[in-house]
Amino acid sequence: MSVEDIKKEVSMMKLDKLIDEREGVSTKKLRIPEDELIDRYVKLYTGAVNDVLREFCLLDQSLPNYIIPLREYTTLAGFAFTVKSSPSTIVRGEMELRTRMLDAMHENAFVLWDTSSDLRSTSWGGVMTATAKRKKVKAACVDGGIRDTHQILDAEFPVFYKFRSSSGALGFRIITHYQIPIEIGNVMIKPGDIIVGDIDDVLVVPRDMAYNVLIRAEEIISNEKKIFGWVQEGQSAKDITDKGGYF
Repeated sequence: MSVEDIKKEVSMMKLDKLIDEREGVSTKKLRIPEDELIDRYVKLYTGAVNDVLREFCLLDQSLPNYIIPLREYTTLAGFAFTVKSSPSTIVRGEMELRTRMLDAMHENAFVLWDTSSDLRSTSWGGVMTATAKRKKVKAACVDGGIRDTHQILDAEFPVFYKFRSSSGALGFRIITHYQIPIEIGNVMIKPGDIIVGDIDDVLVVPRDMAYNVLIRAEEIISNEKKIFGWVQEGQSAKDITDKGGYF
């Protein structure tokens, strides 16, 4: 086969569906106002939301369990604001892109940061925290390092992270993109997805399914209150399961 034949064969590859699946970002309008959606998700917890995602056959929506909360947070929720960085020795231009990224952050955002598995430097610190809090960002989740931990704790800003270090990013890594689809572990995260985090986990709820997942999770919370009541009454496990309860 000649080089020209190979080029023709490659050019015939149909990648539209793959591109849409991997790079497409939903702009579908939510069924309820954004603030209401977030407020209702905050009344849930990740275990209940994960159970619903399983019912929807979504088994890989939980971020890797090496990502831990800085404190024992109750439920947090927001809309995914994604950041992508990569290892690099280049320094020039990084601060300018970082500034544009920070200016783009919005109220109710939940920052998700893909560091390309960086283990040498940190991505989130005290000044970043102050900026995010001023902009009413809900939380940040970094698949990598944080520093200035005492400043983050003093600010009472929720952060999930992989490790801590005093080493900053400049000279080790640069931000390459923001507000694009990213992948952390086996989880695809797209701008505008619903992110739910607490002491146990950080979950990604696809935006187009956010309302249906919410309604079902609220049903589960209501059912669990009944089950806890039956347990407190001293009913047997069999009696509870016969009535549709679970453990």
